[in-house]
Amino acid sequence: MRQVWPKVAGLLEAHGICALVTVVAVRGSAPRETGARMIVGPDGFSGTIGGGELEWRVLGAARRALGEGASSAALKRYSLGPDLGQCCGGSVDVLSEVLVAGQLDAVRALAAREAAGPFLTRGRLDRCAVERRPVENGDHGIGTSEPGAALRLDGRPSDGLIEIIEQFGARPPEVWLFGAGHVGRALMLALAPLPFAVIWIDERREAFPSVLPGRVRTIETRNSPAELDAAPSHAAVVVMTHSHPLDLAIVHAALAAARFSYVGLIGSESKRARFLQRLRSAGLPDDLADALVCPIGLPRIGSKAPAAIAAGVAAQLLERLPA
Repeated sequence: MRQVWPKVAGLLEAHGICALVTVVAVRGSAPRETGARMIVGPDGFSGTIGGGELEWRVLGAARRALGEGASSAALKRYSLGPDLGQCCGGSVDVLSEVLVAGQLDAVRALAAREAAGPFLTRGRLDRCAVERRPVENGDHGIGTSEPGAALRLDGRPSDGLIEIIEQFGARPPEVWLFGAGHVGRALMLALAPLPFAVIWIDERREAFPSVLPGRVRTIETRNSPAELDAAPSHAAVVVMTHSHPLDLAIVHAALAAARFSYVGLIGSESKRARFLQRLRSAGLPDDLADALVCPIGLPRIGSKAPAAIAAGVAAQLLERLPA
């Protein structure tokens, strides 16, 4: 889920109550990973903890808890086979919280922190609520680079409390997409619902649609290669402009920077061979030039329809995400 606390704050402002459901631990095979979340309001829900019988039961329990109208928190373990008849074979611990209007100030403070960037919270769970406070680096024993939104769950049998350390506001990996033609637009749409932020670059303002998904930002520029200076290390760079010389200039700049996780160029094996020859003639070392991915996408997808190419490239980028 992209933004947790702003969504919770909005529901509390509108309805005075909502539920936050979090997968806090996974053992064995399960439909979603630790940190998957779902927010349940009086008029619907957003996010998913994996669908199927697990989500159906957890959603029903959250709605019943909402009907009671009081703040609450419950941690329950679901064994997917014995309890739910699912074939995954694992088990999950699910934390279900009901938040009410009286907690709005605390929720707004968490929303402001989340909007500012990644942070961790340390919380104490009892039967009424999870009391969270932001923690600074080094105060939790866990690095912020570790995957998962729910990072650690510790039982406290001595006092009946459970401690939970969570991560919020994690920034998705960025894809710097050069070119707003048919395939570029299809790839933007394919990436938008996935765990990426898309920075979409072209020199033609009219090539961009008037309405964009939330994680897509456009840059209109006459100097596309220079825009890479602002790209973070480990970003993915995908090049598919209307001009082969411009493609070459962007690819050269991206490879020479030697700090991106992926540099992909739309085209054939022959295009790759020509580009490599020109890159080496321009002085780019072989080890950097050889990192160029071209053709892009999954090789077993034979269709050249824009949406099919986009699906293959999106899948290739997903393969490169950290486990």
